[in-house]
Amino acid sequence: MLKQIEGSQGVAEAVALCRPDVICAYPISPQTHIVEKLGTMTRKGLIEGCEYINVESEFAAMSVAIGASVGGARAYTATASQGLLYMVEAVYNASGLGLPIVMTVANRAIGAPINIWNDHSDSLSQRDSGWIQIFAETNQEAADMHIQAFKIAEELSLPVMVCMDGFVLTHAFERIDVPSQEQVDKFLPPYEPRQELDPDDPVSIGAMVGPEAFTEVRYLAHVKQLQALELIPQVQQEFAEVFGRQSGGLVHTYRCEDADIRVVAMGATLGTIKDTVDELREAGHKIGVVGIKCYRPFPMDAVAEALKGAKKVVVIDRALAVGSGGVLSRDIMVALQKQDVKRYTVIAGLGGRAITRASLKKMLAECEADTLKNFSFMDLDEELVNRQLERERLTRKTGPLPEAVVRDAAMRQ
Repeated sequence: MLKQIEGSQGVAEAVALCRPDVICAYPISPQTHIVEKLGTMTRKGLIEGCEYINVESEFAAMSVAIGASVGGARAYTATASQGLLYMVEAVYNASGLGLPIVMTVANRAIGAPINIWNDHSDSLSQRDSGWIQIFAETNQEAADMHIQAFKIAEELSLPVMVCMDGFVLTHAFERIDVPSQEQVDKFLPPYEPRQELDPDDPVSIGAMVGPEAFTEVRYLAHVKQLQALELIPQVQQEFAEVFGRQSGGLVHTYRCEDADIRVVAMGATLGTIKDTVDELREAGHKIGVVGIKCYRPFPMDAVAEALKGAKKVVVIDRALAVGSGGVLSRDIMVALQKQDVKRYTVIAGLGGRAITRASLKKMLAECEADTLKNFSFMDLDEELVNRQLERERLTRKTGPLPEAVVRDAAMRQ
């Protein structure tokens, strides 16, 4: 059924259709509307047999999800930013125990300084936690990916983060095709856990593992991630057969057939990049787009294939590895290690700064002219930066850096 609906509401309806047994929730912007909607649906009896648990923190949310999953329940939660960081210990436990929990991460910048707007620093900080991470480009894809996530998680017995850009998607109203319960039931079978606590068949879940077997356990976790690279395209195809549209998968290419320059990105910014490329294509520029849908496990072979034949590759990275460079770009560069291609990393959109068509055109013009730096920050205000560096050179007591930069920016307006 087509609905003009907020992204968070669409995701909530998709999750409800997956018949979760336990939803554990602690509100933090910008994911709050998702769990609010699910709470209302549960209270009204619209999610049959579901227990909705209000918890006192994000750590408790993941802990409850772990307990529910171990008990044989289909479990779901959601978080963002500092909330994800607060639950980190339990995040690692969920994957280490092989529990098929599905969690929405409404991507939001990590402080300090405090910032509630969108970038990818939160979920990418957990890139090595053992969770599958998939990124939605649109609200339709976000809803679809949650339905797929439960199937992926339960087949592999691994947890899945469905990442959607905070506010940009979660609070945007778009037309979403919300499927019927019959469609979802046809696609997603009843939950049959690979492991659960059963008094009639007692086992230990979460046992201590010493040096004699720890390497092997971690290796098997790696193997299961690699199995996901095979399973995710299969699930994508099964979804298309039932629902009649393509969503998810590993990698998506756009106008790459003869593209000399290929721009790589994740999330909602892909829409702006595609619109910009369409304009540049009309002007004769050979530019294409590669969208990363699955970030963990990272689809090295699929990315390498998507970038084959390019002369230049530009990675738009919405997370910064401070003191090192881009986060996404690291994996892209590894995928390109056998290809003779010029490589560029552009840090953009941190803390919700808009990635505009004008900025993208300027950056791509520099790339074509070979004047783009290998590593750069889009729309960096060098005047503000230099003023702070000069202040630190002249005096030792400069005060808090964020407040100083904000004050400088305000005084200039």
